[in-house]
Amino acid sequence: MKTSNTPMTNWRWWICLLLFIATTINYLDRQVLSLTWKDYIAPDFHWTDSDYGTITGFFSLFYAFACLCAGRFVDWMGTKKGFLWAIGVWSLGACMHAGCGWLTMTIEGVENMEALRAIENGSMGAVAVATISVWLFLVCRAILALGEGGNFPASIKTTAEYFPKKDRALATSFFNAGSSVGALAAPLTIPVLADNFGWEMAFIIIGVLGFIWMFFWIFMYDKPQVSKHVNQAELTYIQQDDATDQPKENPQKAKEEKAIPFLKCFKYKQTWSFLLGKFLTDGVWWFYLFWAPAYFSECGYTMQTTTGKLLVFVLYLIVTIVSFFGGYLPKYFVEKKGMEPYAGRMRAMLIFAFFPLLALFAQPLQDLSVWFPAIIIGLAGAGHQAWSANIFSTVGDMFPKSTIATITGIGNMAGGIASFLINKGAGMLFVYAASQGDAFSFLGFNGKPAGYMIIFCICAVAYLVAWSVMKSLVPRHKPINPNESK
Repeated sequence: MKTSNTPMTNWRWWICLLLFIATTINYLDRQVLSLTWKDYIAPDFHWTDSDYGTITGFFSLFYAFACLCAGRFVDWMGTKKGFLWAIGVWSLGACMHAGCGWLTMTIEGVENMEALRAIENGSMGAVAVATISVWLFLVCRAILALGEGGNFPASIKTTAEYFPKKDRALATSFFNAGSSVGALAAPLTIPVLADNFGWEMAFIIIGVLGFIWMFFWIFMYDKPQVSKHVNQAELTYIQQDDATDQPKENPQKAKEEKAIPFLKCFKYKQTWSFLLGKFLTDGVWWFYLFWAPAYFSECGYTMQTTTGKLLVFVLYLIVTIVSFFGGYLPKYFVEKKGMEPYAGRMRAMLIFAFFPLLALFAQPLQDLSVWFPAIIIGLAGAGHQAWSANIFSTVGDMFPKSTIATITGIGNMAGGIASFLINKGAGMLFVYAASQGDAFSFLGFNGKPAGYMIIFCICAVAYLVAWSVMKSLVPRHKPINPNESK
């Protein structure tokens, strides 16, 4: 054949790079609040841990239902337009946070932020300011969540379009590392922006990055079969599974394939396996993401200190480096051990499920050095990211491409609900534990440290429980036949 001597293009990895950058921006936008609320925003608006827990909790709830709609939206709109809408909406929502201070001052009739900050804590005025500002932030977080809900459904759909099954976990691991890199870059950039320009400009500058990304997506993305950057050799590589999955199908069938009706998705054990796997584990990552900076502040190292920034940086540096192996391990099982992709993925996930057990030692070792919990949470977080890359890839293993974004959205919805429960619950628990002092104890810890120990225990065992549930529901590879939905 003419194409046999033609070097294969690698456009799929350029597309994957765009997914990586989008995910990095996605997590930078989420992290602006977590890195500024305790030391920059809370003094302005007189927030408590419970107020912050309400904001992060409801963001997770908004995100959950946004994911449910976004997955279906991306499957209906198509990957290119769906992703553009998603990142455009979330970037707008990110920038809108900057106006919450001005609106609060306008509603309360206060002239400037100094006067707002000077209101006595615990007074009726402080309660009013906190209530108004929380509601304003909730509106902005709802818009942010509405857009961010489309990131992973669109990204997973893109990897299914551009990569064969054996490479999808690796590609997912690569772009999913953007969440770690975003969290890694955040403590080095966001506090600096807040120090020099104010927390409002931190939201605006980070938010604008999404609009810049949209320009590149418009000109770089097309489906591989019509992309001028993908030659026949690369297209053959990308579509290598088609002959196995649909041996008797017309090659045009993939283009004509209809999505499984939304409600019918819930009749499959494969859907429930992914849904429950996400529900039981996503909240752990979101807890680390939203509460790690506050935890280090409680230990005496705020985000205004060099040590505080370094603690968060080192935590996510560990996550970023270690989590890259999440995509290589199942590839090794498939190519070197001859395992079927789903079986290799599940074996890799079992290995990664043991990493979060290290969280059991985060609080006990904190008394020795605050660097111990930073390293431990980093390793536990790396386990989550490696797990996440593989659980996302199970969707492509079991469902037709026409329904991948929908199923991903359903799973992310479940993860968002879990995040709401753990973040809102953690905020309430920490306020209660702090108010009870020594009267509240758990495993030898008193007060708020006891509250953290409870949450760390939940985070530690979540993955082994999730793996057991998934394995019991789908013990072996069983792909869904699109014809079943007719």
